[in-house]
Amino acid sequence: MSSLAIVGTQWGDEGKGKVVDLFASHADVVARYQGGNNAGHTLVVGGDKTILHLIPSGVLHEQTTCVIGSGVVVDPSVLCFEIDGLRSRGLLQRDGQLLVDERAHVILPVHRALDQARDAALGERGIGTTGRGIGPAYEDKMARRGVRMVDLLDSQVLRHRLELVLAERNALLRTVYGGEAFDIDPLFAEMRDFGQRLRPHIADVSSFLHDELAAGRRVLFEGAQAAMLDIDHGTYPYVTSSTTVAGAVATGSGVAPRWIGRVLGIAKAYTTRVGAGSFPTELTDDMGDHLRQAGGEYGSTTGRPRRCGWFDAVVVRQSARLSGLAGLALTKLDVLSGIHPLRVAVAYEVDGRRWARVPASAAEFEQARPIYEELEGFDGDLADIRRFEDLPEAARRYVSRIEELTGVPVTLISVGAERDETILLRDPFLL
Repeated sequence: MSSLAIVGTQWGDEGKGKVVDLFASHADVVARYQGGNNAGHTLVVGGDKTILHLIPSGVLHEQTTCVIGSGVVVDPSVLCFEIDGLRSRGLLQRDGQLLVDERAHVILPVHRALDQARDAALGERGIGTTGRGIGPAYEDKMARRGVRMVDLLDSQVLRHRLELVLAERNALLRTVYGGEAFDIDPLFAEMRDFGQRLRPHIADVSSFLHDELAAGRRVLFEGAQAAMLDIDHGTYPYVTSSTTVAGAVATGSGVAPRWIGRVLGIAKAYTTRVGAGSFPTELTDDMGDHLRQAGGEYGSTTGRPRRCGWFDAVVVRQSARLSGLAGLALTKLDVLSGIHPLRVAVAYEVDGRRWARVPASAAEFEQARPIYEELEGFDGDLADIRRFEDLPEAARRYVSRIEELTGVPVTLISVGAERDETILLRDPFLL
């Protein structure tokens, strides 16, 4: 099978962007299939940093076609900004290198306004949304009143769809949140202009991907966020608005399940989380601060400091089951250098009982206390190491223990931020 899906296994920010960028050199196509610009991927190549929110990480490779599937919600202002930024650096010179599915739904300014107003009204009870309008856009999609990319190309259809959205959203903004309503005329003109700018990129991505896979070309499916933020299987209600596990690949990209080959999970060598919600292994002491500073744990989308904690094997083991992982890419192992001892959560204690899984109940998860196993720490700079055998013995034992606890073989180890600061144990498409 010539396809590989990459998914996050924790609460996001595991380093998927670097791994996708690395593997894109093996791929003909990189496809994004869910989420929106609430996710950010940071790539570091030759000291140059690239932050992407919508365009797949494979865009740094000229030979790779990047596609955005129908399961993604697209903010056209963000997409155009990213296109312009990449082209100013000599990248994305061909229109055909980026395709956006005609069926993908559009994030409108009213969605952003509603998203921000809601979270502000909730105060301390808010879920910590990025305020990018992702949730309200998905709501309109499910309510069958949304605007799709193809609608931007037909003025008559576009105006009708905008009328449907504003009738509902303006009333909510005014009466519930005391906000200002949006006028349809300037919004219509703005979206029509975006449609003309993006016309060369809007395409039937589902058919394109089918043809590529049928021809035996290598397709890399790039996920956003992670399993614990999945709308169905994550730590609800502190989740995102889309399906983040591997099952979303088929629906979000428009390919039949039989075309989905192997699934690679991405996990940090420790755990981080952004926003509200329970986090059993969180460290609120000096160790948490050390991980944050050493790992550069600040959101690429919001700039918010990430909450940091020990590796949670319960979370990653559950993610492995949900997505059927064939391999695990372990990132930021280098950040743990110099820490003695290291700790890994192997289970939880909830109300006096041992749990080997993540509780579905938010109240029970709030009570979950990690049961730790201590492991010997290691020292030294790992950035120049390219073979597993050359890692410090304690680092090798740490990786092996993670394999045992999660039931998934580690096939890649990241030992630095740069693309080449990686130990690759197996061809990603042959896991």
